[in-house]
Amino acid sequence: MLGQLSRRQILSLVHGKRLFSSKPNNDVIPVEEARRFIIDSMVKVGVQENHSTALADVLVAADYRGHFSHGMNRLEMYVNDILNKICDGNALPSIVKENVCTALVDGKNGLGPVVGNFSMKLAIEKAKSAGVGWVAANNSNHYGIAGWYSLQAAQAGLIGLSFTNTSPLQTPTRAKAAALGTNPLTVAAPAKNGETFFLDMATTAVALGKIEIQNRKNEPLPEGWAIDKSGKVTTDGRVAMQEGCLLPLGGTEINSGYKGYGLAFMVELFCGILSGSDYGPKIRRWLEADRPANLGQCFIAVDPNCFAPGFSDRLQDMMDFCRNMEPTESSKPVLVAGDPEKMHMDKVNRQGGITYLQNQIDASVIGFFA
Repeated sequence: MLGQLSRRQILSLVHGKRLFSSKPNNDVIPVEEARRFIIDSMVKVGVQENHSTALADVLVAADYRGHFSHGMNRLEMYVNDILNKICDGNALPSIVKENVCTALVDGKNGLGPVVGNFSMKLAIEKAKSAGVGWVAANNSNHYGIAGWYSLQAAQAGLIGLSFTNTSPLQTPTRAKAAALGTNPLTVAAPAKNGETFFLDMATTAVALGKIEIQNRKNEPLPEGWAIDKSGKVTTDGRVAMQEGCLLPLGGTEINSGYKGYGLAFMVELFCGILSGSDYGPKIRRWLEADRPANLGQCFIAVDPNCFAPGFSDRLQDMMDFCRNMEPTESSKPVLVAGDPEKMHMDKVNRQGGITYLQNQIDASVIGFFA
């Protein structure tokens, strides 16, 4: 492999051209240009184009929606896993066993988005024929934003859910060490006129990537995000990264953090424990590349037409009711899940691209040769 070159020197070797083919305007990168860069990066390290495209789609979708912790911020990790032969970028998942509404998928240590797309497509097909599709996958890798998969079901007129376990980063309530991951959960459902209820959340106080972004901005963490090795709340993002101890959703016990801990355990039940993958403390630590991740994931699609008629009407009515409630501050209207993402997408469309921090762009400039 290459020696300790700067990331920009490495980029010039990998791409033979500058970072983006069109000059960024104040670090605003056109969406398609960001997508092109990710595809080129993965193809350059040996991943076939359709798998590279699957990864680029989900990473750019994260940035487009404002979830910068899970977009281009993650590219370096994917490239390193391929170069270190920890992940097989060209592997195809397979069905181990199935019945009319369930399936177990072996991800074959492939790219998480390839496994995720395969599994949710299968769940959607089963829901279309049987009303419900429930698919668990093992031998997978980081699959990007969980919401990418629930949205696929919603776009097919179904209720979609997805879950994934992750490296142990979350400290159970009253513990000093991590035993569970950020273990995100998501649900998306179609309302009226193209509207979608879209919830995508970690079961920790924040996703790990949010701490990475705070560090990139050289800003302290808000209270209640992480603890140090003594179990005390810390606002030092570098301590949080080194010791890998994120608080569960809710924070400390006095603020009901045990509820986030319970939700994280539920996600683990659906993912690692149900699929037979690694789980909890058995998963490799974050960014360690000594063995495959062997993550477990879960994908569920439900046809609302199997239940009471008028689902989308009632969902829209509930969303509209909440949005029209009197806010505590006139400048901050009441939102429903998915509204912040829509506002960010509108902003990206208006400004002609995604605004990246310069050091986030720098961190994505990677690539090696054997």
